[in-house]
Amino acid sequence: MDLEALTNDGLTRMHEGVRGALEADDALERDNRQALFRVRKTPDWQQYVADLEAEMHRRGMQFQAIDWSEICYAA
Repeated sequence: MDLEALTNDGLTRMHEGVRGALEADDALERDNRQALFRVRKTPDWQQYVADLEAEMHRRGMQFQAIDWSEICYAA
């Protein structure tokens, strides 16, 4: 995907989408259910986020980086 072609809002939405998928997976696993998106278990997700965050950083955008070491417990 050509991240340079996306607007800042587009990058933000993509980043928020990954965060949402991660939170959904964490909630399912917390309930001893199988993760739907397998965000933590699929290296491609982490590379995708790294690419998104690199582009966001290059543009000087403010964002909260995704912390892969923590399990999100947001409801």
